[in-house]
Amino acid sequence: MAKKTMGVLGPRGTHSEAAGFYLSRQMEDVELVMEPDIFDCLQAVEEGKVDMALVPVENSLEGVISITLDTLAGSSDLAVTRELIWPVHNQLMGKCRPEEVTRIYSHPQPISQCRNFLRQHYPQAEIIKTASTARAAELVAEEPDFLGWAAICPVRAGELYGLTPLAREIQDNMANCTRFFLVEKDMGNRQPSPTGSKLLVICQIDGSKSGALYEVLGEFAHRGVNMTRIESRPARTVLGAYIFFFDLEVSTCSEKAWQESVQAVEKKSLWLKKLGPFQVLEAK
Repeated sequence: MAKKTMGVLGPRGTHSEAAGFYLSRQMEDVELVMEPDIFDCLQAVEEGKVDMALVPVENSLEGVISITLDTLAGSSDLAVTRELIWPVHNQLMGKCRPEEVTRIYSHPQPISQCRNFLRQHYPQAEIIKTASTARAAELVAEEPDFLGWAAICPVRAGELYGLTPLAREIQDNMANCTRFFLVEKDMGNRQPSPTGSKLLVICQIDGSKSGALYEVLGEFAHRGVNMTRIESRPARTVLGAYIFFFDLEVSTCSEKAWQESVQAVEKKSLWLKKLGPFQVLEAK
C-alpha cells in the first residue's frame, strides 16, 4: 500500500515541517511533501496531489493566518480532521559572532514574535522578510560570514545549512505556540471523529440587521456551548460584509446541544458550513 502524503510549508527546516514530521510519527505511512506557500498546500489537497496538508491557522502572539481561514471559507472540498498545538522556538543563527550581526532574515511571523529581542539587542540591524524561516537560513548560509548576516529560524533549519546558534530562545513570550489544522479533502462520506473536542463553524450573517451577531452568539450561549474563539474576515463581496469563524468546544456539552445551536445559527445565516468535530493534539 502506497504511503499517504502530507503537504507542509517548505522548504525543509520550517516550523511547519517540524510540526508535520511530529504529526506524521503519530500516524502510519505518511510522507511529507514540501510546498512553496500555505495556499499551495491547501490547493494540493483540493487537486488530489496530496492526501492531506498541515497548515498554520493561528499564532498565540501574532493572531490568525488569514490565508488559511480565507481558503477554508471559500472551499467546499476541504475538511479539518485534526488540530495540532505546536510550541514555537526561535533561534538566532549565523556564521559570524553575535556582536557582528548587521542583517537579520526571517519570515514575518518570527520577526514579529521576536520584536522585543531585536529592539533590545540589534536595533541597528537591517531586518529582511523572507518566504520562510528555512529560506532565511539558506540565504545566510550562501554568503560569507564577514557580512554579518543571521537568520531567525528553528534549530533544525540552521543545522541543515551549517549555521550555529548566536542566541537561543529569542521569542518574546516563552508560551509562544502555533495552532495547525490537518486538512483533507471532503469526499462527502467522511465521518466526524466520535471523540472530537473542537468544532469549527464558518458562516456569513446579514450585517445590515441590527443585533444579528448578538442573536447568533445567543444560540450558543443559552444551550451551554462554549465558544473558545471568534474571528471575522471580509466576505470579499461588498464593503462591510463579513464571514465569521467560531471555534466551539463540543466535548463539554451534549451532541444535541451543539447540533441544535448550529442548526439555529444556520437559519440566521446567509450560508453556513461546519468542519469537525475533530481532535486536538498538543505537542510536548
